[in-house]
Order: sequence, then structure tokens, then C-alpha cells
Amino acid sequence: MKKIVVTGKTIELAVKAGLSQWQVSEDRVKIHILEQPSRGLFGFIGSKEAKVELELIPDPLEEAIAFLQDMFEAMKISITIDTTKDREGYLLNMSGSELGILIGKRGQTLDALQYLVNIVANRYANSHFRIILDAENFRDRRKKTLEELALRLANRVIKSKKEVILEPMNSQERKIIHAELQGHPVVKTYSKGEEPNRRVVIAVK
Repeated sequence: MKKIVVTGKTIELAVKAGLSQWQVSEDRVKIHILEQPSRGLFGFIGSKEAKVELELIPDPLEEAIAFLQDMFEAMKISITIDTTKDREGYLLNMSGSELGILIGKRGQTLDALQYLVNIVANRYANSHFRIILDAENFRDRRKKTLEELALRLANRVIKSKKEVILEPMNSQERKIIHAELQGHPVVKTYSKGEEPNRRVVIAVK
């Protein structure tokens, strides 16, 4: 936990000094009063200032980003992180020259990192905190690839009249396949198997 001890003529001024030092609002700290101020003899001789300890309340997003930056430093790679917020949570989009190692085969390493980042963030959150981890918009490119794959395999099913079973995918990628073929007039989709080997099946209705 990050802590500082600050002093001031009053408790309020001491707290204000600490907040200014950290550049945070009061809701980001826990305040522990160590010493009350006293006026001393004749109002000034032997007077004591207030002494308070401020304890910084960790921010889930800051902790998640710090976790990633520590990992990049240990791996000796230079990565920058851009943060955007939407209705579902926060998107952390990484950019740099060595992203391949962070994406992995079909994004599997990226998914594993996202899982870890969410664990870190939710250790410090009061309610569910969601982070999507991306690397130079890999997820958009992967989404388009899966949508094209879904249509291509749907056509194969129509021609052969035989169902097609896709390779194992995570729930987010299965959802993309299902959504792309949801309104298809000829084929239907469903999932079968247990995680992590759950697969999408495309079959004639």
C-alpha cells in the first residue's frame, strides 16, 4: 500500500497537502489521524501541527496497467498502451514493434493476458471490472476473419448437406460465429463439447 505522512495547521490542510502531492481526490485515500493540532502556550509557543497518514486506495485500471508495464519491462520490450472507455468497460490497446509474442497463435496469448489483467483489476474493484486487451486492433481483424470463415463454411454445408465442426474457440469467438449466421435462411449453429475444447457446429436447418 502506498502511504505518506503529512502535516498542516489543521487536519483539513494536512489532508489537502497530501492530496496535492499525489494529485488525487479525497475519495482515493484513507485518512488516519496521527496527531491532533494544538495551539500551545499563549497560542503559539510549543504549538503542534496536525499530522495525518494518507493511504492511497488502489485504482483497478491503474493496477492493471502497472501489471502490464512491469511484465513488459521484465521481457525487455517496448509497448505503449492507449486506454478508452465504453459501456462494457475499458479497452487497453497495445502498440509496439514486438506484438507478435503478446498475441500468440490466433490470439491465445492475448486472451491469456486479458484473463490475468482482469484478475489483477478485480482484486481492487468494488464491483465487476471489465478490461478488453487488444494489440493494434487485432481483435477487429480476427472478428472479420471469423465472419468470413463462417460464411465460407456455411456455403460448404449448403453444398455438401453435411455439418461442419470448427476448431475449439473461446466463448467470444464462438459468439462471433453464431452472430454472423444467426439470421441465415439455410444453416444453423450450435456449440458442443466442454471448455476449453468447446466447438461451433454449422449444420443445415
